Amino acid sequence: MKQRLKIRGLLLTGALSFLLAPCAGAAGMRPRPSGGLPWNGAAGAGGSVPWNIVVLLTLLTLLPSLLLAMTPFARLLVVFHFLRQALGTQTAPSNQTLIGLSLILTFFLMQPVMTTIYSTAVVPYEKGTVDAVAAVELGAGPLRQFMLKFAREKDLALFLELAKEPRPARPDDVAMRVVLPAYILSELKAGFQIGAALYLPFLVVDMVVAAITTSVGMLQLPPVVISTPLKILLFVMVDGWNLLVGSLMKSFT
Repeated sequence: MKQRLKIRGLLLTGALSFLLAPCAGAAGMRPRPSGGLPWNGAAGAGGSVPWNIVVLLTLLTLLPSLLLAMTPFARLLVVFHFLRQALGTQTAPSNQTLIGLSLILTFFLMQPVMTTIYSTAVVPYEKGTVDAVAAVELGAGPLRQFMLKFAREKDLALFLELAKEPRPARPDDVAMRVVLPAYILSELKAGFQIGAALYLPFLVVDMVVAAITTSVGMLQLPPVVISTPLKILLFVMVDGWNLLVGSLMKSFT
């Protein structure tokens, strides 16, 4: 009996060894993946994935600053805040509504520029023909042209003087560190100019209402209580949102 059990054990061990031998051989022949991450790969879609992630995360980190400094977002938001102050409504529209409207209009205005950047910088980078640094330089060209179109010569001259750089022969020779601050200053000035012009009609309404309430002896009634509904009614009757947004869009053409 013991000999039969011993023989069966030997046969079972041999069968298992015979069955597992191909698997062990395949496991031994299978190449092991190299340790670490392929940081030295070429750029592009088929290149180094970690470097692509680093570039993407860096762009996402800088996205709010780029949105404020290199797009019409600042001018639009300043004008909309002036409008809310002129109407006398403290929280209507809310900050989220004004920011969302400014973002949508910014996307509308920047879509041609983004299309040009995609075709000139993103597509070559995805194909692997250029690296990340060259793609950023290619994408900076359309942005520079857009910002130079709306930057004032006075602001450009100021930052050229501060940077101690010679007067460039061509617009493309202006450094980006000069174009960026000049553009944002020009946008803030344009936003305050439009906001001041927008504020004047509503200021006239406030003065007229204050003069009337004072002349009739209604000293205890704040003029804002009467002027705010009148200003809102006036703004709605003239289709103010259509006029304001249309004028803002035409100022960038």
